[in-house]
Amino acid sequence: MEDLGRAIPALETRDIEVRYPVFLGGALGRRVWLRAARGVSLRAHAGERVGLVGESGCGKSSFARVAAGLERPASGEVLIDGRPVEWGPRRAARAFRGLVQMVFQDPYASLNPRMTALDAVAEAFQYRVGLDRASARTEALALLDEMGIEGELARRYPVSLSGGQRQRVAIARAVACRPRVLIADEAVSALDVSVQAQTLNALERARQRLGFGLVFISHDISVVRHVADRLVVMYLGRIVEEGPVEAVLDTPLHPYTAALAASARWEAGGTRGEPPSPLSPPPGCPYHPRCPLARGSCAEREPDLEATDEAGRRTACPYWRDLREGG
Repeated sequence: MEDLGRAIPALETRDIEVRYPVFLGGALGRRVWLRAARGVSLRAHAGERVGLVGESGCGKSSFARVAAGLERPASGEVLIDGRPVEWGPRRAARAFRGLVQMVFQDPYASLNPRMTALDAVAEAFQYRVGLDRASARTEALALLDEMGIEGELARRYPVSLSGGQRQRVAIARAVACRPRVLIADEAVSALDVSVQAQTLNALERARQRLGFGLVFISHDISVVRHVADRLVVMYLGRIVEEGPVEAVLDTPLHPYTAALAASARWEAGGTRGEPPSPLSPPPGCPYHPRCPLARGSCAEREPDLEATDEAGRRTACPYWRDLREGG
């Protein structure tokens, strides 16, 4: 891959915070804020594959919805090709249209049950790219064929397709919009292993041909290792580590990443205990109650995500050298 250090990212987020009101029970009906994402800054260049991993509830999907323009952040910026998105009621939709597309875990919920696969993809070509109806249908058939939705399958309605076929239709519809970046949120987690491979291969062929960036969100480390070039690890709403995918998984610099990698290999040393509630995160480093390297200072101050002396690596653990040396 070409050097991306100086290139303008196709998609960039700066210090994104996402929060939701939660109303607690009781006579007073007290309201508190759940901070699903806190200070999340991420870059995705055209043609780059970025993996985003973390336990359920860490804020991956909440952040993704902001990055895709489906929700407005409480604070922070989203930039497309270096230009900040303006969050007016219609401007945001216009800015994101065709530039950032999102594929969800459940394709059936995102497809119109009254439209065939061909109609759904042709509509994207017609209204997002501007092709006439005949050209849109021709392009849609070619793209569906590339995705493994061939012949008569293209004229079926979602109810008559398998889960893997529906997901490939959803991907084709997103790809038809000619996005700069495609965000896949647990897009293959509900599929069988063989169907996962078919779907990921189809997505990769389209990415290579069209050159869009990919943000691939998953809890499955083995899949992300196969899909991504660069890995971003989230814990309790924050990024705790970032770097080249092989380096991060083989030689992690944050104890949480080390625990995830160990769990994926079915080794001892996985994450201890349950994650704390995002409604009442612990003081200091949010991981310190579960961390084997925790020290007294870890409960006093939340560490920043900082560059290390290893190329392309950032971590939010000041004791990463101890982890590298075996604790």
